[in-house]
Amino acid sequence: MNIINPATEEIIKTVQEDNLVSLHEKYALLRLAQQEWAKRSLVERMQVVQRFSDLLDAEIEGLAAVLTAEVGKPLPQSHNEIKGARNRISWMLNNAERYLSEEWVTDTEELQEKISYEPLGVICNISAWNYPYLVGVNVFVPALIAGNAVMYKPSEYATLTGLEIEELWIKAGLPDGVFKTAIGAKETGEALLDLDFDAYFFTGSYRTGKSIYEKVAKKMVPCQLELGGKDPLYVADDVKNVAAVAVGTADGAFYNNGQSCCAVERIYVHEEVYEAYKAAFLKEVQSWKIGLPTEEGVYLAALTRKEQLKVLEEQVEDALLKGATLMCGGKRKPGKGYYFEPTVLINVTNEMRLMQEESFGPIIGIMKVKNDEEAIALMKDTQYGLTAAVYAFDGVRAQRILSEIDAGSGYWNCCDRVSAGLPWSGRKHSGFGATLSHQGLRAFVKPKAWHLRK
Repeated sequence: MNIINPATEEIIKTVQEDNLVSLHEKYALLRLAQQEWAKRSLVERMQVVQRFSDLLDAEIEGLAAVLTAEVGKPLPQSHNEIKGARNRISWMLNNAERYLSEEWVTDTEELQEKISYEPLGVICNISAWNYPYLVGVNVFVPALIAGNAVMYKPSEYATLTGLEIEELWIKAGLPDGVFKTAIGAKETGEALLDLDFDAYFFTGSYRTGKSIYEKVAKKMVPCQLELGGKDPLYVADDVKNVAAVAVGTADGAFYNNGQSCCAVERIYVHEEVYEAYKAAFLKEVQSWKIGLPTEEGVYLAALTRKEQLKVLEEQVEDALLKGATLMCGGKRKPGKGYYFEPTVLINVTNEMRLMQEESFGPIIGIMKVKNDEEAIALMKDTQYGLTAAVYAFDGVRAQRILSEIDAGSGYWNCCDRVSAGLPWSGRKHSGFGATLSHQGLRAFVKPKAWHLRK
């Protein structure tokens, strides 16, 4: 399998994909090693994870360079991702004992009752390419802390980063066989679904997640899906600094080239502040530097997947045919690499593909609304339910609006952010289950009830 640099279209490296024989061999090693790993104390397991985190810091320059080369994101954003992953690991380590240790419920002279948390066993983690470190540590770190073994399949677009992660676990002292990487594309992922894992954790598109869920349902094991979004944002008329809101929300829409599950993908603006917001938003977008991800000052670099260029072109074409106005961008950038100009459309409607289908690229539609009620109706008009954001001076007003939106996360005066202490979960086509927070730690264990009569 050729690993291609999306910014130059050059082959970085050629790697050997796994086949059925190698996957079965890795699975057997995981099954054997998991029992011994689970016997280690929680503190011992946490010490290995801490060493892994320390190595992320010590080797960040090389890791960031590899990440940028294969996914195309600007080098500073690769550094930010690795630092963010370390912050999440820190929260998990600081809270693991609290949420994974035995809990005594009753303790009398006649009866004791307690809850213990046992590892699921050997889990399969089919991961994503847009934030391989962040979405990776959401799963394999709490899984390992809890005593599970992990088959980690990085996306084929983040293969080298996946191999780097496996090497770091070896350096950190993780016992052989507790963490294995499955290399390959669609066929490799499908082969993993036929193995007898004790749980499946997938991050990716709704279409693939639905297929995985249907295929593993008969096994009656946990299957958790972190899928995409079409996340709406509403700017109310009482915001105090329209220009600042425009700058912040533009970043929420375009950071990482818009290749974020929780990126702002639809913007609704109250008519009283619409013109000022639109002007400030465009000014910000047109100020960004586009270029090679290794160039200093670059904010937008190449898309990771060549196929997404066509998706974006089709969304623009559909919007224009239905009456939208193109304010900037709208096409591929000429030359080598998978570049798409930052694109802003106005006079959009919810009937356009741009406002209904996940874009996963540097493109946004901005729509003027008359009041909160119209904004709420439009925000609710989606099959997805990952995040929703409201910018307003009045917090009560903002939270009232957010309470009506069926989404896993609500943002007031912020957007496109994740906190390790809060559950990360989707609804409807955005998936189900949770990573992060105490719920994310306990997603990798099964509770056992103990009734101890003296």
